[in-house]
Amino acid sequence: MDEAVPLVVHIIYRLGIGGLENGLVNIINKMPKERYRHAIICLADATDFTQRIDRSDVVVHQLHKKPGQDWASFYKVYKLFKAWKPAVVHTRNLGAIEYQVCAWLARIPYRVHGEHGWDVFDPDGNNLKYQRLRRALGLIIHRFIPLSKHLQDYLQEKVKIPAAKITRICNGVDTNRFYPRDCDRAAPMHCDMLLSGKVVIGTVGRMHGVKDQLTLVRAYIHACQTYPGFAGVTRLWLIGDGPLRAESAGLLTDAGLLDQAWMSGDRDDIPDILRCLDIFVLPSKAEGISNTILEAMATGLPVLATRVGGNPELILDGETGMLVEKENPEAMARVLAEWVADSDKRRRFGAAGLERIRQEFSIDNMVSRYQRVYDER
Repeated sequence: MDEAVPLVVHIIYRLGIGGLENGLVNIINKMPKERYRHAIICLADATDFTQRIDRSDVVVHQLHKKPGQDWASFYKVYKLFKAWKPAVVHTRNLGAIEYQVCAWLARIPYRVHGEHGWDVFDPDGNNLKYQRLRRALGLIIHRFIPLSKHLQDYLQEKVKIPAAKITRICNGVDTNRFYPRDCDRAAPMHCDMLLSGKVVIGTVGRMHGVKDQLTLVRAYIHACQTYPGFAGVTRLWLIGDGPLRAESAGLLTDAGLLDQAWMSGDRDDIPDILRCLDIFVLPSKAEGISNTILEAMATGLPVLATRVGGNPELILDGETGMLVEKENPEAMARVLAEWVADSDKRRRFGAAGLERIRQEFSIDNMVSRYQRVYDER
């Protein structure tokens, strides 16, 4: 690639399976090569998810940062900036925002920060320390990109970032990868469940605190114990890995339902897995704009999610899916029981969600908006 083409350096904590990471890869793959080159600095490390990058000219640098405040990592990032001379530095979320100082010291011309959602240690964005950090670094950041109206309001009202510095860009979904199934389903590799005549309820995501798969597990157990016939016709899939995987297995074991669940760990065939589901659930305690909701809607699935963050911007409650309060397994169980018993309702919600994706969440529109932000440099 011609070095005269400007370089964008993206800084993220880790390049693994996740909505933030998936959005980054989509931007890199879809943005015209003649407009921008790209490099990724992973503060921790990168996984096989890097194979989803289609371009051969993208550098992925793993910093292997030590836990906590690793001061040496700032010097390493500064040295990379001086060597690479990027036109734009784009950090994402709280874990990377401090490295904007390195970009400022290295005199990078244009500095961008994305807010994709809060972490488990600040699920509602109320931590004053983190608000002050964002406010201080906002003095050297040229452009903030929140993914949801909820995050945009947070930046303006709590962090006090000027509106002129904020550009909201919702995620887009690749409908060439995520689309409804058009034939009989077969269980994915390493899943030995018989799916004929079953309603498969599933979620996809990292299995740690803020994603709160435990609420979905408790809802499933409650529905099996409360609604006659529910246990016999349903199966539960938890796709992803993390500390909540073992806790989920423990809850299901205690309820005598472990054999009705598939906990796959991390997978690289998410589109195929979604096409095996009948109901998608996102039980998070906090969200930005969820890629997995968009992907489920693009697959034609009815979506049940918690009323947090950007979820109400994606799901039209009662039209394309349903919203319930976070950490409320009983409410979640009621909706699941209703949907399991009513296949026509599932189809209506799924079809309405798919149409919403086609009209409002184009991946090409998302990429062009990011490109316009980079063009502001």
